[in-house]
Amino acid sequence: MALHYGIANMNHNSSSVTSAESISRPLDGILVIALEQAVAAPYCTSRLADAGARVIKIERPEGDFARGYDRTVNGESSYWIWINRGKESVSLNLKDNADMLVLRAMLSKADVLIQNLAPGATERLGIGSEQLRKDHPRLITCDISGYGDEGKFFGMKAYDLLVQAESGLVAISGAPGEWGRIGVSVCDINAGLNALIGIQQALLLREKTGQGSGIKVSLFGSAAELMSVPYLQARYGGKAPERVGLKHPSIAPYGGFTCADGRDIVISIQNEREWADFCNIVLRRPDLLADERCQNNASRVKYRDFVDGTVADIFDKVPSGEMIDRLTESQTAFGQINSVHDLIAHPQLLTKPMKVKGKDVEIPVSPWMAPWDSEIFAEAPQLNEHGYKLRKEFAG
Repeated sequence: MALHYGIANMNHNSSSVTSAESISRPLDGILVIALEQAVAAPYCTSRLADAGARVIKIERPEGDFARGYDRTVNGESSYWIWINRGKESVSLNLKDNADMLVLRAMLSKADVLIQNLAPGATERLGIGSEQLRKDHPRLITCDISGYGDEGKFFGMKAYDLLVQAESGLVAISGAPGEWGRIGVSVCDINAGLNALIGIQQALLLREKTGQGSGIKVSLFGSAAELMSVPYLQARYGGKAPERVGLKHPSIAPYGGFTCADGRDIVISIQNEREWADFCNIVLRRPDLLADERCQNNASRVKYRDFVDGTVADIFDKVPSGEMIDRLTESQTAFGQINSVHDLIAHPQLLTKPMKVKGKDVEIPVSPWMAPWDSEIFAEAPQLNEHGYKLRKEFAG
């Protein structure tokens, strides 16, 4: 697999890379029909496509609205190219009988149907998951919704930021003061990952039983599961985590501190051995080890103002270069607060090229790396790019 490291390695030399095309991929031969839009379902199906599945994306005549989110990547949407790579696109009007026949022909041969249309939409169209699995017992269906199939919130529109707010994620994130959004579409992405897990497990189960399964994923449920620790702390401990900015609500010291030259560094102390090394080598305050306010993590959290204040005072007097040397010597975990441009040039960043309108674009690699990964990302399709071919293949 061809990997690129930061901005200094933007030129791809495919001749020096061993091709993965001859390696069998785990989902080769699997046909996925995707009635999808926006982020959650497309994230899932793009990863299925990476693993070898044939993904046919069904789009409205006007296309998936994520195509229009921005025009930053050679005139294409950054969202679009990121999570629609390697798919085939066909534009179908599902209220048209002829187009519905095309879709039904596809479903008769499909292994997986995934959809994140409005709640109840597929049932109204006569292609609800339960009925389809009766018609095609080996079919695996995955329905992604905002709030699930029942309850007073059924049918409500659910976009990422709305679910961040509704689930309590916003209430525990960021610093005191004005509310803030988590900087990426975390609810959408996590729902897509959960759908991916469910579909892969259903495929494994079908190998044993010969029967398909119905997978259901909600954005709210995915966000609520992420909130398990705050939920348990509030329900059984009586106190929810507060918004503490670049601090950890349950561990101290764990957070951001400003060095003498204005550079911010985040440090983390996870156990008493690390605390001792931190006091001796980084802070050069071995006396803190005998201070009752610092005896263990519970004490340090209780007296956070003293602990964090002491750490902040010392950081404020030491330039970042020297502080990084001390942190490295003590093996204290730390990270610098980088900008997105810092990420682009980061020595640990791995990217792969994708063609977008004929030009190479570098995209971060998938976080799981496997022998079957290709050396380049497949292109994201133009609207209805494969429409004629697919109609001919499935409907004659």
